[in-house]
Amino acid sequence: MPEVPDLEAIRAFFNDRIVGQEITQAEALIPHVIRTGAADFTATLTNNRFGQVLRQGKFLLFPLADEHVMVINAMLTGRFSYTEPKAKKHARTIFILTLEGGHQIRYSDQLLMGKIYVVPAEGVASVPMFAEMGPDILAISEDDFRARIKKHPGQIKNVLTNHKFVSGIGNAYSDEILFEARLDPFRKRSTMSDDDIGRLYRAVHKVYGRSIPILREHFRDALDYEEWREHLKVHRKGAKPGAPKDEGRCPRCGHHISEIAPNQRITSWCRNCQK
Repeated sequence: MPEVPDLEAIRAFFNDRIVGQEITQAEALIPHVIRTGAADFTATLTNNRFGQVLRQGKFLLFPLADEHVMVINAMLTGRFSYTEPKAKKHARTIFILTLEGGHQIRYSDQLLMGKIYVVPAEGVASVPMFAEMGPDILAISEDDFRARIKKHPGQIKNVLTNHKFVSGIGNAYSDEILFEARLDPFRKRSTMSDDDIGRLYRAVHKVYGRSIPILREHFRDALDYEEWREHLKVHRKGAKPGAPKDEGRCPRCGHHISEIAPNQRITSWCRNCQK
C-alpha cells in the first residue's frame, strides 16, 4: 500500500515534470474504477493542464487549470508510471494520460481497489472518506495528537492506522513507528502514559523524517512499479523458513523479529524491545 513516504516521493516526482503541461489525450481503459464516470474523466482532462500535485493523507490530488481536481486513493495495489508511449502497459492499466511533452502518466491497479474521482475544486470534501479523515499526520501538532488519541482506547496499531484519528499512516509504517517508540503494537492505548504518547508522536516524525528523503531519492529518475521497503527496520523483516539463524533479528537488540498476520495484515515487531 502506498503510504506517506511513497506518496510524497511520487508527488515530488510529478511536480518536477508535469506542472503546467497540457493533457493532449485522456483514455479510461477500465472505467468502473473511475467513480465519477469515464466520460466526464476524459472530457474534463483532455486539453486541461496540471497544477502542483498535492497530498492529503493517502490521497493524491492533481489540480487542473479549469479548477477541477483529479483525486486518487491508490488503496493496496494502485501504481503510477511515467513513461514513453511505446512502453508496454502493465496489466490492469486503468487510465493513460498523454502529455504535450510526449510522456504518458499511467495508473494501474492489480486488485482494482483504488478509487479515482474528478470533481470541482470546491467539491473535494464530497469524495468518500475525504471529509471523515483526521488531520494529515505530517501537519498535526503534538497537542492535537494527544487530544485526539485519547478518544481511541483500542490497540495502538489499530489506532494509528484509523484514518479518522489521523490520515496517512498505513500498515508498514505503523510497524516502524511503534518499533521506534518501543511500543507493543497490541498494547491498548488506554494503558499508555503521557510519556508513551509523546514518544509515539516523536517516533512518527523521526520515521517519516528519515524515510521520505530515501524514497524521494529512490524515485528521483523513475517511478518503480514495486514498492520500496528496503530501508524499513522491522516490517516484514522476520526470518523466512529455512533462513540462516542470524537473519530476521532486531537491529536494536538482536532478538528475533516476530511476525503474525491477523486479518491478513502482517504485523512485525520485537517482543524484547517493544514490551
